[in-house]
Amino acid sequence: MQPPLDLSDGRWGKIVYPSASPFEIHHILCKMDEAPEHPVFGSLLVPENPPDGPMPCIVAVHGSLNWRGHHHEHIVRWLDAGMCVFRVHTFDSRRVYSIVEDQMQVTHAMMLVDCYQALRMLATHPSIDASKIGLAGWSLGGTVALYGAWEPVAEALAPEGDRFSAHLSFYPAAHMRTEVQRWTDKSILVLHGSEDDWVPLKLLEGLVEDLRPHGVDITVHVYEGAPHSFDSVEPLNLEAKAIRLDDHRTLTIDSNGDMWGELEPGISMPFNEPEDRLAAFRVVGNLGAHKGVDWEARKHSLEYGAKFLRDNLAN
Repeated sequence: MQPPLDLSDGRWGKIVYPSASPFEIHHILCKMDEAPEHPVFGSLLVPENPPDGPMPCIVAVHGSLNWRGHHHEHIVRWLDAGMCVFRVHTFDSRRVYSIVEDQMQVTHAMMLVDCYQALRMLATHPSIDASKIGLAGWSLGGTVALYGAWEPVAEALAPEGDRFSAHLSFYPAAHMRTEVQRWTDKSILVLHGSEDDWVPLKLLEGLVEDLRPHGVDITVHVYEGAPHSFDSVEPLNLEAKAIRLDDHRTLTIDSNGDMWGELEPGISMPFNEPEDRLAAFRVVGNLGAHKGVDWEARKHSLEYGAKFLRDNLAN
């Protein structure tokens, strides 16, 4: 992995910086030196009235449909609260628009690298408080915000010790279970809808049950009756070709960094390589999921998410 870009010149706006594309978390843990390296870009956004002195910053990452309008509604609130935002353009950097129907062109592992490289880079900016940089994301980006709190990933991607100071995750895929239970000591907030059939709530509940005995500071707020993308303004609709998760199949990341999953009880398969993921999609064949607004959940999440970041970064 290349060293982070130095932002001691205090620049804002579009920033091109070095990253890499490991396919799975397995590659981050075991084969990071083999991951293709290449530039990516993001936009560093500054509040209208920036505070005196170094300010908090949020690294924000989109979902499988790329950047959407409702993401920016959250971002405006964060800027209004006096926090700058680094908007990561993971898909655009790789010339991909959407992965809803394949989940192969760009993965959460690639996005994790983009976000940790951004963290290391932003820590050098004279107007940013390096101790108050948070990570936030939606859907696929929510998965990144959630598992970005797992310490083995952080150690692999930021060996000098840079860490995010808060994790805000909107409706993530919480399907991975870790044998090594070392997580951040910072706060994690997850906002999820009870009727999400794209990334079911039951997977998140199972993960939280695993984490609680280990003292992880994770809070889950469930919006009853809300579907996936409840904070958008779009009417509920079916994405007929979307690849979705079911509520009982999980992946395990073992203590050696290998990944595997059970297709059926007693029938497991490896999940380290692209061909493994593709084979699982072909066997399981989960297609079709709903997304759309829940107005009460939308209103609450816009304020609750901003308050969480203010409480953990700005105060």
